[in-house]
Amino acid sequence: MAEQPLPTETKNIHALWQELTNELADILDAHGVCATLAHKIAAYTGTKTVIGVSGPHSRYYDVWIGDENGRTQQTIWDGDKATFMPLIQEGEAAVHHKYDLSPAELIKSELWQLSRETIIAAPLPMPGSHSRFTPPGILCLIDPAPDCLLFPDALNPLVFNLSVFLDRAYMRNHVNRQDIEFAVVSDISHALTSTLNMGDIFHQLKDPIRRTLLVESVSVGLIEPVSRDIIFIDVLMGPLFKDMPPVRLKRGQGIAGWVAEHGEPVIINDVYSDQRFFSQVDRRSGFRTDSMICIPLKVEDRVIGVVQAINKKDSDFNDNDLRLLQAIAGPMAASIENARLHDAVIAEKRRIETLFANMSEGMITVNAEGIITHANDALLSLLGKEVEHVVGQTVYDVIRLKDHALDEFLDRVRVESEEYPQLAADLVRDGGGLVPTLISGAPVRDEELQLKEMVFVFSDLRLIREVERMRDDFFHGIIHELRTPLATILMYARLLRDGKVTETEKANRFLGVIVRESDRLQKMVRQMLQLVKMGAGELKRSAEPVYLNAVFNEMLPPLADRALEKKLTFLQKIEKDLPPVLGNEETLYLILKNLVDNAIKFTLSGTVRVTARRENGQIVVAVQDEGIGIPQAALPNLFGRFFRAQTAVERGIAGTGLGLYMVKEGVEYHNGTINVASVEGAGTTFTIRLPAIEE
Repeated sequence: MAEQPLPTETKNIHALWQELTNELADILDAHGVCATLAHKIAAYTGTKTVIGVSGPHSRYYDVWIGDENGRTQQTIWDGDKATFMPLIQEGEAAVHHKYDLSPAELIKSELWQLSRETIIAAPLPMPGSHSRFTPPGILCLIDPAPDCLLFPDALNPLVFNLSVFLDRAYMRNHVNRQDIEFAVVSDISHALTSTLNMGDIFHQLKDPIRRTLLVESVSVGLIEPVSRDIIFIDVLMGPLFKDMPPVRLKRGQGIAGWVAEHGEPVIINDVYSDQRFFSQVDRRSGFRTDSMICIPLKVEDRVIGVVQAINKKDSDFNDNDLRLLQAIAGPMAASIENARLHDAVIAEKRRIETLFANMSEGMITVNAEGIITHANDALLSLLGKEVEHVVGQTVYDVIRLKDHALDEFLDRVRVESEEYPQLAADLVRDGGGLVPTLISGAPVRDEELQLKEMVFVFSDLRLIREVERMRDDFFHGIIHELRTPLATILMYARLLRDGKVTETEKANRFLGVIVRESDRLQKMVRQMLQLVKMGAGELKRSAEPVYLNAVFNEMLPPLADRALEKKLTFLQKIEKDLPPVLGNEETLYLILKNLVDNAIKFTLSGTVRVTARRENGQIVVAVQDEGIGIPQAALPNLFGRFFRAQTAVERGIAGTGLGLYMVKEGVEYHNGTINVASVEGAGTTFTIRLPAIEE
């Protein structure tokens, strides 16, 4: 049977479809497809043609208008004014008449303002075309002629087939956008892995995220480890937050607090309708938050903070924005954590270096091969060596001990045969000389318990031995000081008890000796008690206003008598009505009495002078003598406990070595200062400055 010829209308539609297929075959972008459709259909049918494709959430439509003269115009119509949605919801091509609409609808509609009477409209893509990427849209013929090729029955299959080209174009747009987003994420990830500086991390994040997601602002809040509050990074907050204190949310407060607590992301396109939103930040800054995506920053299963994208510019936030921000958040969290760990390691390293450098004990670190890797200044001073002669050398070449084998001690440290290995030995200094030293060692091992290095501490025992010597001298002195008066008291008491003294005058003299020696013992006991009080801090707890004029009036007369007995000249110049000082009267009495007593004791002939005056809110007391003086070498240790200058020892002048120590401690308890100036053989001047209470 011969093939039946196609109707003329079908041939014309077939020709249009063929022409559109040929034209669209090489067009891969959505704009090109829509513009071509509007142009070709308008030219082929002689009818004005409108193609409209929805933007996000139908807030607006991209519109292409082709006319019968071959001109094509592209524009954007507001979603409400376009009035496309009722036509799209028809689900298939249909004829619509202008007189079916109300005057209000006609005035509002951009589409119907193009038409005089009739519109043929078909939805894009056509239902059943299985389009995945094409957003809702429409194809409209404006006032078609009665003999128009594309009445609904013919328009439906045409649009159905055209949906393939539209979907391909939008799929290509989707892929291109994904490529761009992937490139952005890749660039951000690369940039984040290239720095460990927290400021650089936030600087590199801000603009790429804003441009990619098309948002007004990006903010990052980090969880404070102790309080669990969220503190937002100020460099990302923008100029409105410049003069504000840091934005800080309490644990669980606001949307960010909820996300941090639950570890789940949220998309909120109207934050003021969400009860979790914390609006006080907006009120303080003047910034208006409308919408946001907030996601947790996680390291493994631990939330360290949140990142927020705020106010989408062209539409609402969607799942694609969420996926993109999550893709960025992973490397961001890792970089922030790495930067934090790096800062913590650097801080710990500096802390250890500071401790290492400033320890009074000598320290070295030795690697597993026995090479010295670090040495502090205290050890260099102990050895008498320069650092270049220590670091990088073997420990056996640098550390030499008298009468001890260093390798045996190192073996004890390596094998940890004891908890705290120590060795007391004399360290040989460079150029000669020995330093008594206590050496302590500890091994440092890795996770597999392999020895990495050893740390050695060298404690200089010279000061301890000097203190021990001074302590022994003190006890010997105390024993001597106690034994002499006790022996005298015992001897005279026995004479009186046995009745061997019958003369009243002689008995009174013996009793006087007993009283004097008892006073001497009592003085030493009082001195010891005062020393204990100073150590316990009791003097500060009993502070009260003390008038020094009364102290001088009580203290100076008997001391002046003692000076006169030694045939010394005793001068005093005490300013009247000195202001009081805050302190302990007993201690102040002891301080001043010790200084004057020493001046008399160490002056063999000449003058002892005591002055007191007010000066610049202070009371200045000076005790000057013309005694034996103090050697320059003894001045640094003069106020040390148990210290006695060699000149005093050689001259047989009795003492415990505690007087000046107690004077200095007492002055410092009263927030004062004491200075000494002395020339050996020519005399000494002690000057005390105490803060006065202004009445």
